[in-house]
Amino acid sequence: MKINKKHALATLVGAAVLATGMAQAAVSAQEAAKLGQSLTPIGAEKAGNAAGTIPAWTGGIVRPPAGFRVGTFHADPFAADKVLYQVSRANVAQYAEVLTPGQKAMFAKYPTFRMDVYPTRRSASFPQRTYDYTKRNATSCKLVADGEGIQGCAEGIPFPIPQNAYELIWNHKLKYKGLSVVSYSNQAAPTAGGAFTLIKLREEILGLYYKPGNTTENINNILLYFKQEVLGPARLAGQVLLVHETLNAKAAPRQAWVYNPGQRRVRRAPNVAYDNPGTASDGLRTNDMTDMFNGAMDRFTWTLVGKKEMLVPYNSYKAHSDKAKVKDLIRPGHLNPDFMRYELHRVWVVEAKLKAGQRHINSRRTFYLDEDSYQILLTDHYDGQGNLWRYSDAPSINYYEVPTFWSTLETHHDLKSGRYITGLLDNEDKPRDFGYQSTPANYSPQNLRTAGVR
Repeated sequence: MKINKKHALATLVGAAVLATGMAQAAVSAQEAAKLGQSLTPIGAEKAGNAAGTIPAWTGGIVRPPAGFRVGTFHADPFAADKVLYQVSRANVAQYAEVLTPGQKAMFAKYPTFRMDVYPTRRSASFPQRTYDYTKRNATSCKLVADGEGIQGCAEGIPFPIPQNAYELIWNHKLKYKGLSVVSYSNQAAPTAGGAFTLIKLREEILGLYYKPGNTTENINNILLYFKQEVLGPARLAGQVLLVHETLNAKAAPRQAWVYNPGQRRVRRAPNVAYDNPGTASDGLRTNDMTDMFNGAMDRFTWTLVGKKEMLVPYNSYKAHSDKAKVKDLIRPGHLNPDFMRYELHRVWVVEAKLKAGQRHINSRRTFYLDEDSYQILLTDHYDGQGNLWRYSDAPSINYYEVPTFWSTLETHHDLKSGRYITGLLDNEDKPRDFGYQSTPANYSPQNLRTAGVR
């Protein structure tokens, strides 16, 4: 299948905004009235594209499939879909306009890399409460602190009609994920030959922003609490990481603590930020790559490039399934293409360029955000010399019991070394539990020592 150039790229919306420019004023009531009309309730274009290759959004998945039980892995509502076409090294040039530089580099480096492209299913949906508060936020939410904080927001997407890159990244960071969530975020960093040791991680999140009745003004600048416990292998088991993520990083930066079972002590961990290596990551993942991007934005200049149609990992229920064993997913160089699903979707494109005088291992990053959820689905990372270095993707699904659209895997490829790290490998444990009950008291540094498994 050849993609018509006329329809392969959506019209770029808006010229690149001034990097430091902040749309301080919220949108007008007249603009906000488009939400739920010509725009979806969170601000995507409701209509499909002119070519008919992207359908209209009709509500996403509004109820779980028949027979689904909470606590089980999510059955694929699109299991009957057939592959429309495959993109491989042999025909990659034919699809160049809907691929990122990182994706093209994957085809160039790995003869076995392949994209199976399926019909586009705009499955993303969120609770009605999220839609209601998103519409309120449209006329009240504002950026503060040079984009490092927000105010006047509650519960929903803060900027459903985004005016600049900062607002889009805040939409990603504040996308509804459930109030309290626990998950097995196991990760593997295979060698170039495919050998790996599974790092077993249990993670908890308590998002105060999503609690009914809370606003950006009454949560004491705490956006969310995050706790990560290492369950295995034995040499790492017992380590615990605690993070208090702030809503305004300029007013108060992220606070973090670690518990070391060998020393039996809790200590502050100021390096759990920016480009410091993630837990047991072999240097293949930085802290700010978790959830594709998190944390402070102040070291980069952020620019909204526009919106494009691109091939992205989407409705990745096959990779999410408990029938997909970790050993079957892991392959040398990349995950097994037989478990991957790609679709053509519209994405927002955001560039982040390192500011003069600031330090980070990346000189530039390009983020690709799904218009229907604001989930970052793809990232291209560039080294200090401006050369493409890493490529990341986040195969995602609709967790339809919530509902929310979120990643089910995160994979970061080092295009120089030929290695990669993949996380959220819960296939042989349990899926994310959105009914987990927790309180802020569970995330005090004083309680950290009791969380270790040794």
